[in-house]
Amino acid sequence: MRTLHIVAGRLYGGVESQLVTRAKFRSSCPEMEPEFALCFDGLLRERLLEQMVPVHMLGVVRARNPLQVIRARRRLYQVLRDRNIDVVAFEMPWALALFGPVARSAGVPLVFWMHGPATGRHWVERWAKFTRPDLAICNSKFTASTLPTLYPGMGAVVITYPVAPPQSHPLREDRLAVRRELETPPDAIVIAQVCRMEPWKGHRLHLEALSRLRDLPGWICWIVGGAQRRDELRYEAELRAAARSFGIADRVRFVGERQDVSRLLHAADIYCQPNTGPEPFGIAVVEALHAGLPVVTSAMGGALEIIDPEVGFLTEPSPDAVAAALKQLIEDGRMRAGLGAAGPARARQLADPDVQILRLKQVLDELVARHGRGLAAVAAL
Repeated sequence: MRTLHIVAGRLYGGVESQLVTRAKFRSSCPEMEPEFALCFDGLLRERLLEQMVPVHMLGVVRARNPLQVIRARRRLYQVLRDRNIDVVAFEMPWALALFGPVARSAGVPLVFWMHGPATGRHWVERWAKFTRPDLAICNSKFTASTLPTLYPGMGAVVITYPVAPPQSHPLREDRLAVRRELETPPDAIVIAQVCRMEPWKGHRLHLEALSRLRDLPGWICWIVGGAQRRDELRYEAELRAAARSFGIADRVRFVGERQDVSRLLHAADIYCQPNTGPEPFGIAVVEALHAGLPVVTSAMGGALEIIDPEVGFLTEPSPDAVAAALKQLIEDGRMRAGLGAAGPARARQLADPDVQILRLKQVLDELVARHGRGLAAVAAL
């Protein structure tokens, strides 16, 4: 089965990360051959090419430019015809809105991969409503609960993201090397947060909570993640200013974009991501579990399906609540060790790549059996 995943490709976040993981672990199911269609060149294309999978460039597309849309749709039609695609998966409403009609006219089954909650209010979502997919896949029960906002009466299959475990357990020397690099004492209790620079990820709330603990010795915070857009650059500058105003700037490291997240997490002691908005799934949270870190996060969204009392704390999104959970973990090494030890098994249970890819193959097999390949329609276009 040949599947074509369509995604913008401009940014690199959780959606793009899980696509690369699917490409990396495709040997788990050789019968399923993933290919990718992108509109923008960038880090996603680079990472996919490293995995030796076909990447088709449709050309830069902005919805306000009809000529760009027409050209990209023609290129997609060419890919569908030349590559004998069995299923088209649209990653996000933008891709379905722009390119869904091409796959529909070709008679190829349409899969809408819903990576975040829908409100039905954004103009892209309203546009996507005109093309009803044959199947919707969601990354969590939380995300699936919002699907009827776009497609009333339609159910979804929940398939969690595949999150790869570390290839090897880092040595103590690696842990110390990371800490030296980030100007962190070997015996410090390191609290890490790894995510894009978006306000709803809770960076400021995290800093506010840490300000409640500035008189508690021994902790250091690593904020990992870089700005990709102008508003994110402004947001990062605001966070740096907030750390100074809270009197904790000397204990917070803004690490920036990193390609060695697993290495950093294994050198930390606690993972904290106190979202102010619901996380659709939470790849970074699962990566933290793989690294054996206890997790502190907000009791909302996909986190409710990941974190239980065996591996961490679900808190109210308030500085006092987050600070109380962090204080317990900073002061109680036995608690940190116990919660962290349960993390890897929980991560495998939720996001084992081999299991998730085989689950996807099963679901797509059923879809194709119901709808047929439909590629004879392509030749008639």
